[in-house]
Amino acid sequence: MRQTKLWTLATILILCGVSGIIFSCSDDDTKVNPTEDSSQFTNLTDAVPDAILEIRYYGTYNFVGQRIDGYEQPTALLTKQAAKALKAVSDDVREQGYRLKIYDAYRPQKGVDHFVRWAADLSATEMKQFFYPNLDKSVLFEQEYIMEKSGHTRGSTVDLTLFDMQTEKELDMGGTFDWFGPESHPDFCGNPDTGEYTGDNSKSPTGRSITAEQFEHRMILRRAMLANGFKPLDSEWWHFTLRDEPFPDTYFTFPVRELVR
Repeated sequence: MRQTKLWTLATILILCGVSGIIFSCSDDDTKVNPTEDSSQFTNLTDAVPDAILEIRYYGTYNFVGQRIDGYEQPTALLTKQAAKALKAVSDDVREQGYRLKIYDAYRPQKGVDHFVRWAADLSATEMKQFFYPNLDKSVLFEQEYIMEKSGHTRGSTVDLTLFDMQTEKELDMGGTFDWFGPESHPDFCGNPDTGEYTGDNSKSPTGRSITAEQFEHRMILRRAMLANGFKPLDSEWWHFTLRDEPFPDTYFTFPVRELVR
């Protein structure tokens, strides 16, 4: 969900305006190239036909509570390179009895802008109890839960989990996708570098915890992603970016809809 540090809300409103974010508003003034060109992208399911899609931002079960701008169809898109690497991940986990379940992949800048406008509206708290019950919405920018830019917009980032073919259910990861809190961190209750479960839940503001089994489920996904060319994010167990992403300085603006070649 997040990638690049955002300025304070006041700065955003002054320089960018709540009606839309411009590309020069970043703390390091990173130069990016917005483009509508989708020629180097593919439908994720063309590369991974058995992937299960649950595109949260096309529906209303997400932290905003409504369909997000730019999501015109409930499909997932990735750069061709990221899709190829994700096929290798799929082959890896299938041997273990799992399938990939996708929550989000490429995200147009229009969707990121929608998140920023929502976060600036402190009265819009319809989904608070489900995704950020322990946070006052006013801290979402300050604590970097909402950003003006996202790695998803570069096309090689994916949010996903594992589906157990025997139980016909998602693996229990001990927390929901897009939960705003330390409970979503890969190092919550364990060491993701070693895979060791420690049970240390001291970072949780309410004493929440996850079990050794839930931590191991997170590690199964993490190991498969890292072994096949992706890198993790230290704040979200579900978020991975292709290590050698092909467009590190490009932000795409075309909508999410099935590509027809």
